[in-house]
Amino acid sequence: MNDLITVVDWSRWQFALTAIYHWLFVPLTLGLSVIVAVMESIYLKTGDKRWLQTTKFWMTLLAINFAIGVATGIILEFEFGTNWSNYSWFVGDIFGAPLAIEGILAFFMEATFGAVMFFGWGKVSPKFHLLSTWLTAIGASISALWILVANSWMQYPVGMEFDPAQMRNVMDNFWALFSGVAINKFFHAVLSGWALSGVFVIGVSCFFLFRRSNRDFALRSIKTGGWIGLIGLLLCMFTGDGSAVEVTKTQPMKLAAMEGLYEGSEGQSLVGIGLINPEKKWDNNEDPYLFEISLPKGLSLLARHDLNAFVPGINDIINGVDIIDGDTVNTVSYADRITRGKLAQDAIHDYGIALRNGNQAGVEAAQKVLSENYQFFGYGYFDSPGQAVPPVALTFYSFRVMVILGSYFLLFYVVMLFLAYKAPQWLESKKWLLVIAMISVPLMYICSEAGWCVAEVGRQPWTVQDLLPVGAAISDIPAASVITTFWIFAAVFTILLCAEVSIMIKWINGATKKDLDNPTHK
Repeated sequence: MNDLITVVDWSRWQFALTAIYHWLFVPLTLGLSVIVAVMESIYLKTGDKRWLQTTKFWMTLLAINFAIGVATGIILEFEFGTNWSNYSWFVGDIFGAPLAIEGILAFFMEATFGAVMFFGWGKVSPKFHLLSTWLTAIGASISALWILVANSWMQYPVGMEFDPAQMRNVMDNFWALFSGVAINKFFHAVLSGWALSGVFVIGVSCFFLFRRSNRDFALRSIKTGGWIGLIGLLLCMFTGDGSAVEVTKTQPMKLAAMEGLYEGSEGQSLVGIGLINPEKKWDNNEDPYLFEISLPKGLSLLARHDLNAFVPGINDIINGVDIIDGDTVNTVSYADRITRGKLAQDAIHDYGIALRNGNQAGVEAAQKVLSENYQFFGYGYFDSPGQAVPPVALTFYSFRVMVILGSYFLLFYVVMLFLAYKAPQWLESKKWLLVIAMISVPLMYICSEAGWCVAEVGRQPWTVQDLLPVGAAISDIPAASVITTFWIFAAVFTILLCAEVSIMIKWINGATKKDLDNPTHK
């Protein structure tokens, strides 16, 4: 048992490590590819060679990031088979479909047109090159679409039914995968890439201003990256609101963990800043916060778009209580879910025995029990409701890091765009402001990673919500193998990240010594 726990914990850490590193590269690809496409479009429309040089500079940084991002993404998909084979068997017919489409359609689209974009200058017509640039950007977003559809299904499993004869889920409605959860997650993730890339472009451009190099190039880049980043951030906030509503409907426990909320109320406040009490558990009477500053009725508005709506806390959800339109609604308590989950698991066992014995009546009886209780199948692996509560503190703090930094970046974009247009000389002269802009780049990465932490930690302990906990999804492999590969991946990914940063810095430093504002520059 101890070895199993070790395998589960280290496999989770390994997957988290891979996902965190991979997401360092993905959002920059999603956003910078759009920014580069816009820059090349301006060049083709105006014929201004300065825009050509601007495009090529940022396209080189995109190429460096794209290459390393692919390497981490491939490893991430392999881990489903190596570390999570029970999961892959249980949901392979459904989860594998969008990933297969992503590989066959989107990845080849990115690779094909990306090759033309990176190496096709002077070899294809300018219009076809521009088309290839846009198709590369679109391909990156389509790739993200299929991956996020697969991830959203894990959060909200729909469009399938369980086949006890195969002991796995099979798809019965492909289009159901495009649920409200999936659509909101797709736009939220892709647009966050626009926002991150805008900050990246502004930060690098401010480095040029700090070095008093290529002033016009830097201001052009700030304006282009700033507008795309600001649009992305505003739309990201809008889709974030939609995601909050979907989470309220489909993953109320995640929402409660995001707030550190144990006892819900009508007109529920939203904690702006607070400290979680580490002694607080779902089954004790400790105060949930050591300190808090809250926005009155904010959570009710966020979750249900009603200032006076009831928002259930962790204990309400465990006890199966909700209030809708002033009426108490009894949902299924976690104790009942555990009972029904065990009934579903027993029914599968009974089904197998009846099938082997040719007992058709027993098969039908087991199928009936399974059908009635399957939605809580995963709870049968638990012995107490507390095992189904996610890590509250990490979810709570990650959500606030994301929101607070996101609010900062809204102000950041407005200020930087205003100065780039109205007071560029003042911007150039303020070294402290240029340093803040450069520091904002890693802060934006922290904001982006915090968002994924909310999404993934907040749904624990599930690999598939309500159906398969992580402890039942693991591969039967030695703990030593997982621990060894964890440290190998940690070393390799760190080397790749250091290599990317080093190559980018070398390219940027070299560019500060060139004249990117001279149209005759090669």
